[in-house]
Amino acid sequence: MGKDGPMNIVMLLYPRLTQLDLTGPFEVFTRLPDVKIILAAKSLDPVTDSGGLRLLPTHTLAEAPQADILFVPGGPGQLHLMDDAVTLDFLRAQAVAARYVTSVCTGSLVLAAAGLLTGYRATCHWMSLDQLALFGCTPSSERVVVDGNRVTGGGVTSGIDFALQLAALLFDQDRAERTQLSMEYNPAPPFSSGHPNSADPAMVEAMRARASGLQQKRWEAARTAAARLGLAVSSDKNS
Repeated sequence: MGKDGPMNIVMLLYPRLTQLDLTGPFEVFTRLPDVKIILAAKSLDPVTDSGGLRLLPTHTLAEAPQADILFVPGGPGQLHLMDDAVTLDFLRAQAVAARYVTSVCTGSLVLAAAGLLTGYRATCHWMSLDQLALFGCTPSSERVVVDGNRVTGGGVTSGIDFALQLAALLFDQDRAERTQLSMEYNPAPPFSSGHPNSADPAMVEAMRARASGLQQKRWEAARTAAARLGLAVSSDKNS
């Protein structure tokens, strides 16, 4: 629990996020005791995710309480948050007293742009993982990475794994396992193409080619954000 009541889990909402980055962890968190979930956005207007799903914030950034757990999802809209001063300042302010600073998918790039992952190990969606190195962060291809009070999950579906591991840190393994059982979280994917290490290499390259335009923009945004933080930009990927 938080110091004066339930534990505040502050989850950032922004246009064109990937809803499963958010709703996977959200489902786990709702099954935990003594937590309050805050969906924080710039305004209380509905936020539309990258697929058209509309989500309702519960608080504005200005009104959000101090987070015990600060969480950032990823998605195509992450690109525009990399130089969004209001959002980055909100994350920096919240992170100071947060027990855990966390993300899923390209949400870690937003944390990195706020200077909150420098010196830490972290993960990200596999297509964007290397961009973390621009921020003095050590990229890891693990599905969930815990480094001190930084907890990051890989791409999209890893959000459930991330949240269950965080639940074990917050409570204990028994609570996390009971939560997993209550959700019947027993993955048995029909194909083995869910990660570049197991997918057909030709498929991986085709996916990279199809996403090359967005990835080029992400590299440019990451370099700009890293330079703004005064970090050395040495990677020549996608230059």
